[in-house]
Amino acid sequence: MPTMDFKVVLEPDPAGGYVVYCPSLAGCYSQGDTIDEALTSVREAIELCIEDMRAHDEPLPDPSKTLVGSVLVTI
Repeated sequence: MPTMDFKVVLEPDPAGGYVVYCPSLAGCYSQGDTIDEALTSVREAIELCIEDMRAHDEPLPDPSKTLVGSVLVTI
């Protein structure tokens, strides 16, 4: 089975811990008390999303199309 490299975004949760989502998979998000927990949790969410997409014969997204960048803004 091929390995796919999905990008994820981690954001601190004001209530504590981290919220993490996968931009390549709409609605694929999770959370964890630590970064490691959040990453483990979102990996499981990604696997479930892929499993669901395969069960419905939906094409899998190409995660290499998701780019990560930053923008400098002077304030």
